[in-house]
Amino acid sequence: METILSIHQLTKFYGKNKAVDQVSFKIEKGHVYGILGPNGSGKSTTLGMILNVVNPSSGSFSWFNGNLNTHDALKKIGAIIEHPNFYPNMSAIENLELVTKIKCLTHPNYQEKLELVGLWDRKNDAFKTYSLGMKQRLAIASALLNNPEILILDEPTNGLDPQGIHQIRAIIQKIAAQGTTILLASHLLDEVEKICSHVIILRNGKMIYDGSVDAMNASHGYFEVAAENSEKLEAFANQNEAFETVIKLPNNLYKLILNKPMEADTLNEMAFKNDLVLSHLVKRKESLEESFLNLTKNEAQHA
Repeated sequence: METILSIHQLTKFYGKNKAVDQVSFKIEKGHVYGILGPNGSGKSTTLGMILNVVNPSSGSFSWFNGNLNTHDALKKIGAIIEHPNFYPNMSAIENLELVTKIKCLTHPNYQEKLELVGLWDRKNDAFKTYSLGMKQRLAIASALLNNPEILILDEPTNGLDPQGIHQIRAIIQKIAAQGTTILLASHLLDEVEKICSHVIILRNGKMIYDGSVDAMNASHGYFEVAAENSEKLEAFANQNEAFETVIKLPNNLYKLILNKPMEADTLNEMAFKNDLVLSHLVKRKESLEESFLNLTKNEAQHA
């Protein structure tokens, strides 16, 4: 597997404030990576450093297995790390032609890129007439003009309405399906879960998770249960080593978090053998949001 980007203990101070704290991870070719974290977690600063916009305080990074310096690597990278910034009175085509001249690109396929982002029929309209979502889509088309090996996006759906968010996500999935590696920063769990195969989670500048989205969410799940005798049910659950945690919910429900695999019929049989009749029994999978909250909670406890 080709390594597109390798980051080693990258750190950035702004005065005494450590915005990014010894972050290390790798981006492998052909995957969609999300850098996930709340605002102020260091996502944009990390992207700024690898794109030579922000100078690192310490640490290092290398592009394309270390075979290219950053200046040459940038020719193989497409990136949007700020709000779309085009000339308002120029059309989409005219703005893309200007980008082509500035970047010294040869033979860009404007039609292909504008069709990909759904703007070919608006190619001759002035940029100022575009909605925010259309402006963002034109920015993506612009970032694709050099047929990059990796596309980097900072909060690509920020400020968009639900329709605009859906359109951007669909475009990112199309680009990924064509084999382009993608790295996007987002504070939206839903965005990462729907688009990304891998996730890097930052909190207060520190990396607290680096792995696949599936692995992050690979808990054994939990049961939601209820019985007429709630006290007996709670005692039964607390004495059973299969349950990592027992949480009392409203309406006499209990959440039994599993620490090993178990099916609902097995639990029902075990309860029956302990003279417990379950009036409610549902097995659920932990959501990405719950996994994220558990990760950040554990990190806060160890801080």
